[in-house]
Amino acid sequence: MKIIYLTDVHGSFNRIYELLLETVADLYIIGGDLIDIPFYNIDTAINYHELQTYFNALRRKNEKTGMLLEDFVDELIDDPTTDPVVQSKAYGYQQYTIRARRVMQQKYKVLENILSIKSSSEIFVLPGNYDMNLRYTALHERDLHMQWHEIEGMRVAGYGGADIWSAGIPERYIVDYRAGINIPDRSNEMFSFFKAVKPHIIVTHQPAHGIHDRITWKGPSGSPALRTYCDSSSVMLCLTGHIHDDWGFTYSGNTLFLNPSNFGEVTTAKGEVAEGGFFHEITVENGEILKVHFKKFVDSNIYTLADYTRVDNSFTEHIADRERYTALEKGENCDNTTEKYSHIPEIELFKEIRSFFRQYQTPESESRMIELESILEKITEEVGDIAFDLAGSLNMGLSSSTSDIDIIIYMRLRNDCTNDCSLSSNYLKAIELLDSHLGGRYKYQILDAINLDVVEKSIREENYECEVTQMFVLHRAVCRPVNYRVIAPVEDMLNRNSEFRKEIEGSARSFLQIFMTTTSHSTSFDKYLTRIKSLGVKIPDSINEKIRLYLDGGGYKDKTQ
Repeated sequence: MKIIYLTDVHGSFNRIYELLLETVADLYIIGGDLIDIPFYNIDTAINYHELQTYFNALRRKNEKTGMLLEDFVDELIDDPTTDPVVQSKAYGYQQYTIRARRVMQQKYKVLENILSIKSSSEIFVLPGNYDMNLRYTALHERDLHMQWHEIEGMRVAGYGGADIWSAGIPERYIVDYRAGINIPDRSNEMFSFFKAVKPHIIVTHQPAHGIHDRITWKGPSGSPALRTYCDSSSVMLCLTGHIHDDWGFTYSGNTLFLNPSNFGEVTTAKGEVAEGGFFHEITVENGEILKVHFKKFVDSNIYTLADYTRVDNSFTEHIADRERYTALEKGENCDNTTEKYSHIPEIELFKEIRSFFRQYQTPESESRMIELESILEKITEEVGDIAFDLAGSLNMGLSSSTSDIDIIIYMRLRNDCTNDCSLSSNYLKAIELLDSHLGGRYKYQILDAINLDVVEKSIREENYECEVTQMFVLHRAVCRPVNYRVIAPVEDMLNRNSEFRKEIEGSARSFLQIFMTTTSHSTSFDKYLTRIKSLGVKIPDSINEKIRLYLDGGGYKDKTQ
């Protein structure tokens, strides 16, 4: 079973949508802080926060800290002796709170619509300290707070919220956290719940005491009850979040603790914006965690930062992307500093169409993606690093049992050959291994083979005439990668020179337009549309128009002549 875990979304719903389109997993878990502010307008949020701060101070002054802030404000409104100025502010706060509840529920409905596109996977969500109780939202059926589910013989249970006052969020609607540091285990709601359920996988927003819970100015801030339970029970996996800076992988006792840091962008204590996109991919077989990949999602690309592999009763660590891993360690942005790249119009049009198709990805596509990942791992053991780009139906997410698999192969062949990979004995060995895994089971064809060493050299030398690099740029713009970590360093080089990439895409534009208008390509799109329609889906007019424009060469022919 493959699990993808992310947390601290902070309103980055579009990034979740893109991640769901680009990944395949049996179970997705989102660990809290789903929204950022309970309004659509930042000015409204600031005004609300100022009023909340004002009444919170007044509540302390009146020694009413045991009351919910909204109840305290209602009491002020009902009290005829309340100063008119205070009462006017109280009315304003009351109206803001009502609006906040409505907006939060609308935001959760948007998120539910996004999550529903992944109908082939289980998706659970947990409320954080920035969330209301999800029981009263469109996400109620996915809510993990005080809930548990059994998946492939393993119980997954959750407890949301955190032991903190979250400024800017109405106290009345936030999930009630009854597992605070000062609550004894026997009286602790979270401890009692887990003790009754006996989960194999625990999901909490607030971390366990002493593990991924350190705040710079405060020290440990985690839950002693959670730590006690995990240390004394057969918990295989504890997934947490909340503390963005104290992320990591910790194996303590028999429990693996994971905090991937924030998935959405967040504002740091210094007022700077910290990039997100971090998540964990966990492989579980026969009740045992075999592998964990620490990854980062950036502009539809998935980078592997670190790998953790079980060896006996411990895990080995391999840092796969030193630059991004080190940037996160230092609390520095890495990818936000790179100039955002816009593809030529034909490619952007194709990606918009593909994004629509991928919403209806078939189970056959998902099973093939998983199988190809496994096959590449086995081939890598024999011949070294290898990656695929997938074209055709698997790229669109619409494979059927009779579909071909269209493959572009990437390898580093060093001095074994130059542009012609077929001259390399290592490449031929890879083809032989690939055929042993796929031959007789799937119809497949190798559309192209790219020597990454050639591409890297041409980027370094800014060789605009290199045909291998031209094809690399074209494949990378429109295809779907498997084992992207092999390709990522080369594409990173390319993205640092956006003018070079743009020029190369322009060179490949004529080829792309010819390909777009071929009869076979048009026939493929007819098949994709038929498969989607067979699901009872009505194709929007806007998508039909984009497809027509795309198959007509993108409608940009006059601009290139």
